[in-house]
Amino acid sequence: MGKPPYDQRTDIERLRSQWTKLTGLHNRNEASAAIVRCATAAEIAANFAIRTEFSRRTQFDARVVDGFLIWANGLDGKMNRLILPICFNGVKSAEFKRLQTAAKRIHEVRNEIVHRGVFSDPEDAEFIVGQSREFIETLVHRYDDTFRLPKASSRTRSRK
Repeated sequence: MGKPPYDQRTDIERLRSQWTKLTGLHNRNEASAAIVRCATAAEIAANFAIRTEFSRRTQFDARVVDGFLIWANGLDGKMNRLILPICFNGVKSAEFKRLQTAAKRIHEVRNEIVHRGVFSDPEDAEFIVGQSREFIETLVHRYDDTFRLPKASSRTRSRK
């Protein structure tokens, strides 16, 4: 029996699928593609946190929550419009600030690739993979302290 179709998977299953894919891309030095997958995985982690909070605090139908996710529009929007108010009660704690900084870095590099056609190098990818891992594990650990991502590479993290 294989995996369920992607659209029938949970956010955590989708996140793990993205991480598996980006690991392969990263290990083959397909830096730009790996970075785009990192950004996707980070956004899925944000979706997981938001959905979990809404399910704990409200009786909203899944379609309503999906509408909020679409309205928030991207990782930056989800951080400021949904995660800050519902996951952090509007308090810009040290943890939130770390998450926001990582999200901003991931978002900026991803946008350079998808909107300007910039090609990233392996060092950029290594940095963004590390930022994504930190973002994802920190956010998901708020709801599942056993969650871990497999190692994406044997390279050492650096930034130009």
